[in-house]
Amino acid sequence: MSRPVALVTGARRGIGRAACVALAEKGYDLLGCDLVEDGFAETAAAVVAAGGRFAWRLCDVADLDDVQRMVAWAWDEWGGLEALVNNAGVGAMQRGDLLEMSRESWDRCMDINARAPFFCSQEVARRMLAADAPQRGPRGLVFVSSANAVMVSADRTEYSASKTAVSMVARCFAVRLAEDGIPVYDIRPGVIRTDMTAPVTAKYEARIAAGLSPIRRWGEADDVGRAIAALVSGALPFSTGDAFHVDGGLHLHRL
Repeated sequence: MSRPVALVTGARRGIGRAACVALAEKGYDLLGCDLVEDGFAETAAAVVAAGGRFAWRLCDVADLDDVQRMVAWAWDEWGGLEALVNNAGVGAMQRGDLLEMSRESWDRCMDINARAPFFCSQEVARRMLAADAPQRGPRGLVFVSSANAVMVSADRTEYSASKTAVSMVARCFAVRLAEDGIPVYDIRPGVIRTDMTAPVTAKYEARIAAGLSPIRRWGEADDVGRAIAALVSGALPFSTGDAFHVDGGLHLHRL
């Protein structure tokens, strides 16, 4: 095998599926994990149509023992990994007053959005740094955070806090792995049309039309997937630890 291999968490739909397809178009074979099976057949078909191979496994990233097993499987499946895309994530269990937020919602966001990417990356990085690790292409780690890494949404404080946390995790890994030639990137999507944003479609339709972001349209999963693939495949070899906003300019301060 000469094609590099990437592991994508949360790969069965949305941004995860888009990242898989974009990476396949860049010459990667893909391994995916997610909590449930629904959607994997569609992801597999899209990856194959883009020229790559695809294999998947169920994994609950909130369970760190399951994460260990999943990474071991991914590493062994096709003889190593060149890239990891930490995409799996959840929103707040319920938007509302932070004074009413539950401990369960806080823990869920932190466990899945911040803790899981750290330990998944730790498992992958340890293997990449082994003397006998294969390298069939550029190496890289990507953390999918959010515009909420820097923008406040007080009605989902737990989500915002978890995305700020994982953004810092990305920078820490960037510093640790730079001398080993493994760049690390933080992708910050804005308002993206996915299943996660479906319940608030009407709200964001109105806000986008009113100028929420300078580019007045929904972001699409493909917008994020293409950004991930460009970074992973070595488009910016003298960059690491940087946060890339894929948000139509949402993050820009305006008068």
